[in-house]
Amino acid sequence: MASPLKTAEALPLPLAPELPPAAAAAEPAQVGSARTFSATRRWMLWSLLVVLIVALLAMLMWLAGRYESSQVQGVLERDAAEAVSDIRTGLLRNVQSLEALQTRNLGQPQRWETEARELLHAQRELLRIERRDSAIAPLQHADTPHRPPLFDRLGRSNAQADVALACTNARRASGPAYAPSYFVPQTDGLGLQVMELCIPQMQAGAVTGYLVATYALGDVLTEMVGRQLSHSRDVAFTDPDGTRLAYHGHARRGARSFSASHLLDLPGETLVLRMDSWRGGPDLFPNFLSAMVAAMTLALGCVLVLLARDTRRRLRAERGLAEALAFRKAMEDSLVTGLRARDLQGHTTYVNPAFCQMVGFPSEDLLRSDRLQPPYWPPEQADEYRMRQAGRLSGIPPPREGFETVFMHRDGTRFPVMVFEAPLIDAQGRQTGWMSAFVDLREQRRVEELSRSSQERLQATARLALVGEMASLLSHELNQPLAAIASYANGSINMLQQGAAAGPQGLITQALQHIAEQSQRAGRVIKSVHDFVRRREQARDTTSPDALIDAVMPLVSLQARKLSVRIRIALEPGLPMVHCDRTMVEQVLLNLARNAMQAMDSAQTGPRDLELQVRRVDAPVPAGATGVWVEFSVSDTGSGIPDAVAERLFTPFFTTKAEGMGLGLSLCRTVVEQHGGQLSFGARPGGGTVFRFTLPGGPVA
Repeated sequence: MASPLKTAEALPLPLAPELPPAAAAAEPAQVGSARTFSATRRWMLWSLLVVLIVALLAMLMWLAGRYESSQVQGVLERDAAEAVSDIRTGLLRNVQSLEALQTRNLGQPQRWETEARELLHAQRELLRIERRDSAIAPLQHADTPHRPPLFDRLGRSNAQADVALACTNARRASGPAYAPSYFVPQTDGLGLQVMELCIPQMQAGAVTGYLVATYALGDVLTEMVGRQLSHSRDVAFTDPDGTRLAYHGHARRGARSFSASHLLDLPGETLVLRMDSWRGGPDLFPNFLSAMVAAMTLALGCVLVLLARDTRRRLRAERGLAEALAFRKAMEDSLVTGLRARDLQGHTTYVNPAFCQMVGFPSEDLLRSDRLQPPYWPPEQADEYRMRQAGRLSGIPPPREGFETVFMHRDGTRFPVMVFEAPLIDAQGRQTGWMSAFVDLREQRRVEELSRSSQERLQATARLALVGEMASLLSHELNQPLAAIASYANGSINMLQQGAAAGPQGLITQALQHIAEQSQRAGRVIKSVHDFVRRREQARDTTSPDALIDAVMPLVSLQARKLSVRIRIALEPGLPMVHCDRTMVEQVLLNLARNAMQAMDSAQTGPRDLELQVRRVDAPVPAGATGVWVEFSVSDTGSGIPDAVAERLFTPFFTTKAEGMGLGLSLCRTVVEQHGGQLSFGARPGGGTVFRFTLPGGPVA
């Protein structure tokens, strides 16, 4: 720091009076003395400031240590008081338990001993409970199960004086009384400090007996002092003169020790509960000055780090801005969408190369400020465009979806464009003009025209394909009823040729009825397939599962007799009704049964059994659907389905039969899925294949 004296010496003094030679000679010495005095005073002031700061810091640290010690001592005093209260409460609770034991079991020695052992098992601090008569002679006793018997080594008679003292005090006070504690050696070389409690048994104002309980002072500390206190403190019972009687805790030492003592005043005996705690040196950060200096240092370091990061961030932002500008310029140059910016007066301030290429004018012509009208406006529509521009400049917002207009190329060609406009906002949030984007619609119009003509051709092709699909499905589904009609007709002709007996006439009538039924069925198939191909809403009925099985059994039985196939039907009792298009579901059952019999016929070995099973399924069969479902399964004993065929089994027009069309299983799966169910297949145990499909169930049939 520059002193005022040095600053004054550096200034010229032209108005100073002329000094005599002696005074001029003495002036340098005076200036040197003043400079030395100023430096000494400045050093002394800084030294005094340092001393004051060090003293303040030392005083604050001392006060912080004192405050910390007072806090620790206060907590210890409070914990000791709580420990004394816990012990007093525990002893009183034990007295109540002993009195209840004595009252409940008068005249019942066996029961008294049992309950006494239960009490000793629950209260670990009690070592022995005795029942004595009015002359203090022992009648009955019980020892704790947690330790060896207390008086095995020296006998109980050595403590008779303490028991007599406690019972004498109890008789005088007509209530429980304690005897002074004494030491009992044990067989393991150690010993216990114990204390006797005597509770008189009163009847009609006279003492009829006593109940004597022996406490272990160490176990009293262990069981009755809070666990959290004994884990962090050393707790001991001492005599008033300081002799330690019992101790519980962990041996720890530190630079500072804290101690708190509280009296435990009991009838006939007074103990001192002492609680000790050790700590290391005083904590640093309770010192306010140290914490403040550390905080300021940390804050300064954080500020420097933030400044450095801010500088780097600014540099990165500048580099990013330059790269963004270059990227935006390259992107604008590569766009096929025209961009134009106008200020609030309507002057064009920016155009991109795509816009210039769109209208055929260079940017210099479009950005000229003396132009009152853009050159790409068609003259016949200039008034309309001028009114639109005036409305936009007056604040009328443009349509969000844009609008279509017509521009004029430099060669005079008119072309349609789609215009999208938005306000141009600067960095301060103020509107400085309008930004417009232009899309040339000439190519889009050409593509739309091509798409329209292609759509018309596709619709014509789709109608032809629909006709072909309907014909294929009709030919596939009508095979079965027509085959049945042919079989019944041939059977009728054979019976007519054999004779016209009464029996054959009845069979002919039945055959004609079947022919009529199958003819009606063929009509229903035609109608259902017609509705299915045209994707119309099909009429659905509520029917029972066994009715569906009965409807297809005549055709299934007819083919089964030809192929020597045995049919087994398993219907679960109590099946719910199903809501379905009956004709189409019957076709599904018929297709699956016919495929199963044909599979067994091609195998040519082993038994030929066809099983139709219907059962109720409560699980959520289709994904996302729950409720009651009815499962139909068709199983055969054929050779099964190879893996290569299983992958394409439901593919339309895929078949392994020489005369097949490949539409049956595809149609079956479509019908089942239209009803909300699923069609699946798997291997049958023992050989063969099982096809299963589900239908939504309703009320029980």
